[in-house]
Amino acid sequence: MVLPRLLSLLALLLTASRALAQPSAAPPSTARPLTVHFFDVGQGDAALIVSPAGKTVLIDGGPPEAGERLASRLRQLVRGPLDLVILTHPHLDHLGSMRDAIQAVGARRYMDPGFDHPSAAYRDLLEFMGREVGQVMTAEPNSQAPDSFLTVGLGEGAVLTIYWPRSPLEPFLKSTRSDANSNSIVTRLTYGRTAFFFTGDAEPDTEAALLRYPVDYTSTVLKVAHHGGKHSSTEAFLAAVRPKAAVISCAERNEYGHPTPEALERLAAAGARVFRTDQDGEIQAVSDGNTVTLQAEKGDTAPLVVPGEGGPAPAPASASASVASASAPAPAISARAGREAVPAGYRPPTPVPSARPAAEPPSSALRFVSLKDSDVFHREDCSVLKRAKTQERKVYTSRATAARERRPAKDCNP
Repeated sequence: MVLPRLLSLLALLLTASRALAQPSAAPPSTARPLTVHFFDVGQGDAALIVSPAGKTVLIDGGPPEAGERLASRLRQLVRGPLDLVILTHPHLDHLGSMRDAIQAVGARRYMDPGFDHPSAAYRDLLEFMGREVGQVMTAEPNSQAPDSFLTVGLGEGAVLTIYWPRSPLEPFLKSTRSDANSNSIVTRLTYGRTAFFFTGDAEPDTEAALLRYPVDYTSTVLKVAHHGGKHSSTEAFLAAVRPKAAVISCAERNEYGHPTPEALERLAAAGARVFRTDQDGEIQAVSDGNTVTLQAEKGDTAPLVVPGEGGPAPAPASASASVASASAPAPAISARAGREAVPAGYRPPTPVPSARPAAEPPSSALRFVSLKDSDVFHREDCSVLKRAKTQERKVYTSRATAARERRPAKDCNP
């Protein structure tokens, strides 16, 4: 049985170790770097934040087939349990390898949007988290401060601000293209004058909801929503974020055609340099508080160094009428912010295996099947199905559809 969820992130702030310091406007001149690893997990999302104080946050866990790879990378990069694990939304391409990740290194706290989803994989994950993780909570705003966004201090000026969802203070988005996607946890990581914007699989409805607030969302790096799908990353949203670099997490030859030409055109028009895990492998981004240096695992491309313009978002003029950020105002940008120099302490990403099974090309003839009360799916020609002819079953016309509700069976490896 799933342990009761904590109703507020306040518990996280109250029980966090002293190293989770209060946020400050800018890092000292001798600040240590902040690093974000955008892992290559195929058609899914997984990113690791390592703060200057050594605090670690895993945002999403990729699809089931990425489990071994993700666990291996975390063992290389993380010492001790993850301080916080965030599931942006309950779809299998974001939660499928989260159990592997936690079994590899452990975790102290787990958070998700609190948006109910009927999939067996999500229910199993919640039960696992209830057994294995110290705190299980939803991204519910602090009812004692309804005019503020939730913020989590990660030490030495690094701050994670959660903008969406805001239930129950504001209702979940309903009747959208995908309500689970639309209620993804959307968060912004700030460090000095640099910022990273994480979107999960946010939909245009999510972006429109965020744009209602007079908040400065400017970010140096954008983790592109929904793997570069054609609907998200609207012009209005990109105009508000103004990313200098954008990271798209997707698989080679994926059946969705991600990233789509429409999304790529909008990102180009916004002036963002695009990195793609299907082409570039793992992406490492290192911030010294003034600039962000991005390095791709694959290819011979030199690191890209971009100046930061973001930082903590200023409060709107009327906090009583809108939602204010709990962070301090951003400092002025100095002339040093534009210098293209590799930050002190920067190291290229640890080499990771590039071999991965090629993505299966779409096929209208191939179908996938799950049996009643089973949490896995099989190829239609799997011998297990032949031995279970009388059991009730569900048929999927594509692997991606099946993978959103079930994990692949090991006997036929669909």
